[in-house]
Amino acid sequence: MRGKLEILALVLGFIGLAGTIAITAMPMWRVSAFIGANLIVMEELWEGLWMNCWRQADIRMQCKVYDSLLILSPELQAARGLMCVSIILAAISLFVTGCGTRRSNFVGDNTKCKAITLAIGGCLFLLSCLTTLIPVCWVAHTVIHNFYNPQVEDARKRELGSALYVGWATSGVLLITAIIILFSYCKHRSKEEEAYAAPYLTELGDVPEGSSIYRDKAPSSFHKHHEYV
Repeated sequence: MRGKLEILALVLGFIGLAGTIAITAMPMWRVSAFIGANLIVMEELWEGLWMNCWRQADIRMQCKVYDSLLILSPELQAARGLMCVSIILAAISLFVTGCGTRRSNFVGDNTKCKAITLAIGGCLFLLSCLTTLIPVCWVAHTVIHNFYNPQVEDARKRELGSALYVGWATSGVLLITAIIILFSYCKHRSKEEEAYAAPYLTELGDVPEGSSIYRDKAPSSFHKHHEYV
């Protein structure tokens, strides 16, 4: 059962890593909004972490990389850094988890080291989930807040892009991966505790009923001397 859980965790971890890479590269974090009575929009605009793309009617889409990081809004600047950290954490988590599986020869047959390695991989997957969820929720909150803000011009209002939805799904996958790994670690720890407790309970079972497992203390010579007097 544990081996199947480890394989499932590795598969989900690989999907989470691919998802974080896709989110970081996708330009559809914020898209142009359909506002007012204009049903036909002549221009469609996408804003991502690295570039923005626009397409006019009957014209192929064109993309341009940002000239400077400072022209981005604060939430997109933070999202760029956090998503890069998330990719690194997901890659390290996948490697560490692979080293802690049963079939790995990284630490030989040392089950205790494998269990600790597995727990570290689960914690790193949890951190990767947080570093993915925070920028996605931050950008989504800013988009929704500006959309309903009457002081923001209609031309500057945006809608939620598909990258945000992929980000939420990827965060869920990373969270499930961390839960599976930590559950496998807890199950391994409980089996170790039972294995350590079994010899002790067996030794206690050999003691006759009504007797004590502790030896009686022999009276000291000083006590014997006072008793003689």
